[in-house]
Amino acid sequence: MILRVLLLAGTSEARQIAAGLATMPGVNATASLAGAVRVPAPLAVPTRIGGFGGAAGFAAFLRQERIGLVVDATHPFARRIGPRSAQVCAARGVGYLRVLRPAWQAGPGDLWTSIAAEEDAANHIPAGATVFLATGAQRLNRFANLAGRRVICRVIDPPGAPCPVAGGAYVVSRPPHDAAAESALFRRLRVDWVVARNAGGAAGRGKLDAARALRLPVALIARPAQPAVGPADGPVDGPEAALAAIAEKVWTNAS
Repeated sequence: MILRVLLLAGTSEARQIAAGLATMPGVNATASLAGAVRVPAPLAVPTRIGGFGGAAGFAAFLRQERIGLVVDATHPFARRIGPRSAQVCAARGVGYLRVLRPAWQAGPGDLWTSIAAEEDAANHIPAGATVFLATGAQRLNRFANLAGRRVICRVIDPPGAPCPVAGGAYVVSRPPHDAAAESALFRRLRVDWVVARNAGGAAGRGKLDAARALRLPVALIARPAQPAVGPADGPVDGPEAALAAIAEKVWTNAS
């Protein structure tokens, strides 16, 4: 019996999981991307782009496509889709597996300040400082209270509107960014503070390693609460564990 899997993608882990699913016996996998990036990196399984139309639309999709397992490999800061997916899967009895990379932990030489929300950065960064926002484009408006600092916002796609921080500027660049490139960028821009989200994972670590090497303080936004896990076991911390859990589900489904 074929297990129909929906992979909620958008991370490097999701790309690796998609590659494994593409060759896994007993699986028919579809990936879904929210459409936040204009030209996303291709995935190894058929991919749909765009929302589902809320909880009701997501439930209808699961039913119509006869999905037996949802693998949620979205970003740790995807505040809406994770909780909604977990709730819908639990209500419908569909397996739900959360792939959640471990959060970063401060080590020797790190000058991190943990903050609960974007707006809190202004409480720690002095006026006149040059601030590098490595937080993505979707919630930049929440940094509007950083007026009085020189603010540089890194985004993947060319912006369609002015920076929401008065006098702010954009840097357009697609990840990953290694520590050497980040160090060179921070020096060139004369960065005083880095603001980032505690996303975890190796791909985004370069900015933090560069900040450590340059002795730059970092305002690190804490993760939002994660959804309760649905009928499947989890969460798991990476692609290998996710693929092992899916293979176990396939074996159970076939026996």
